Amino acid sequence: MRLVHNQIAIKLYLPIIANRCIMAAVHTRREPLAESLGRKDSSRACLYTLVITFELKSYTTMDVEVAAAICLCAVSYYNFLNIYYKKTILKPWRKRRWWMITMHRSRNRSTMENQFAELVAEPSGQFNNFTRMSLSDFEYLLQKVSPMISKTNTLKREAIPAKIRLAITLRFLASGDNFESLHYLFKVSGSIISRIVPEVCIALNQVLKDQIRIPEDPQSWLQIEKGFRKFPRCIGAIDGKHIVIQSPMLSGSEYYNYKKSFSIVLLALVDSNYNFIFAEIGSQGRISDGGVFRSSQLWQRICSNNLNFPMPRPLPGGRREVPYVFLGDGAFALTAHVMKPYPGSHNEWTPKRIFNKKLSSSRVVVENAFGILASRFRIFRKPILLNPEKTTIIAMTCVLLHNFLRKSRTSSAIYAPSGTVDVYDSNNELVTPGLWRNEIEDTCAIRPLQQIPRRPAQDACQIREEFTTYFFNNQRQ
Repeated sequence: MRLVHNQIAIKLYLPIIANRCIMAAVHTRREPLAESLGRKDSSRACLYTLVITFELKSYTTMDVEVAAAICLCAVSYYNFLNIYYKKTILKPWRKRRWWMITMHRSRNRSTMENQFAELVAEPSGQFNNFTRMSLSDFEYLLQKVSPMISKTNTLKREAIPAKIRLAITLRFLASGDNFESLHYLFKVSGSIISRIVPEVCIALNQVLKDQIRIPEDPQSWLQIEKGFRKFPRCIGAIDGKHIVIQSPMLSGSEYYNYKKSFSIVLLALVDSNYNFIFAEIGSQGRISDGGVFRSSQLWQRICSNNLNFPMPRPLPGGRREVPYVFLGDGAFALTAHVMKPYPGSHNEWTPKRIFNKKLSSSRVVVENAFGILASRFRIFRKPILLNPEKTTIIAMTCVLLHNFLRKSRTSSAIYAPSGTVDVYDSNNELVTPGLWRNEIEDTCAIRPLQQIPRRPAQDACQIREEFTTYFFNNQRQ
C-alpha cells in the first residue's frame, strides 16, 4: 500500500520538479538549451537524465527508491541554483548618491547661527528686505511656531534650528527662488527645503489664522463701511484671481482655465485698509468664475443670511431701503449684495458712467491688495511649480502674512512703503499709480477672473439704479 502511494506521488510531483529545475538551469544562466545540454556537469546530467526518463514515460516501471533518489537530487540542485546564482549574478551598477555633499559638511548649528547673526547685524537693513519684516516680528513668529517646527538632534548630525527653518520659508516666499537655489544660500539640500517649507507654512497658518476674520456683528460691518466714504452701504470689495501652477499629474483638464494654463482660484474680500477679511483658496481653474463664488463659503453664508449684516437703510435723500453690498467687477453676477459696473462704454457725465467711476475708485482697494501681495511675495511672480495642495497652503500663508504685516507697527512701512498703492483725486481719477504696478509682469502667477455677461435679477437691478440715482444727484461729493 505504501509503495502505491509513493508511486502516485512520484508520478504527480516529479514532472513539476524536473520542469522547474531545468527552467532554473537554463534561464538563470541565460543560455540556450542545446548549449546547456552540451556541458559535462554531473549534476546537470542527472537533471537531464531525469527529464529524458519522464519523456520516455518510463517512470511507471522505475524502482521507487531510484526515483526518490533522483527526485531528491533534483530538489537539492534546484535549491543550489537559486542560492548560487542570486549571489553571483551582477546587478546593474548605479551611481551612488552622497550622504552629504562637501559644501554642507561644514554646516552645524554654530555656523548657521553666525550666518543669521551677520544678516541681522547688517546696518543697511538687509534683514528687512530678506524677510519682508522687522526683526521683532520675526522673533515673535519664531516664538509662536518654534514648538511646531523644531526637530530633535540625532547621533549622526544636528537638526536644522527652527530659526533657520523659518528664515528659509520666508525667503522662499519673498524671493520666489526655487529650492535648489536656496540650498546654496543656507547650505541645506533642496530635498530638505522641499519638506521644510510646507511644514513651516502649516505652522504659520495655524498661528496666524485669526488674522482673517469675517465680522460677526452689525457694528463690525458698520466699522468697515466707514472706510468706504465714496460709496455708502459698501462693506467690502470682492475679487478673485487665478494662481497659475504647473500641470498636476493625472489631473486631465480639471485645473485647466480659460487662459490656457493650469490654476487654482483665490477668492477674497478686502476692506478699505487693504486687509483681507475673507479668503478661500483651492477651487480648480476649470470651474467658471461665477461658479467659484457661488460654491464659496461666503456665498453660502449670504444665502443663509447668517453674516449678521446691518439692516437695510435708505441712501441719503432716498426712500427705498438699500442693503449693504460688496463691490465686484464683471466676473461676478449682479445680486442684491454684490454690485458690479454697467457693461459697455458710456458717455461722460451720464448716470451710468458716474456710477462705474464711483464703483471702480472704491473697489480699487482689492486690486491694490492683490498687487501688494504679488509684488512683496515674489513666489507669485511666475507659475508655482508645486502640486495644488502645497500651493494652497503656501498661498494662504502669504495672505495671512499680508494682514499680519499690514497691521504691524514695526513692519507695515517695510512691507508696503509709501507710494505702494494707487492715489485717486476727488473726481475719482487716478493721480498716482501704485508702485506695485511697475513690478507686476505679464508672467505673474496671479491673473484675473474671466468676465462673463449675465442677466441679473430684477431686484438687483433696482438696487443698482438706486445707487446710480444717488451718485448722479450728488456728483460733487
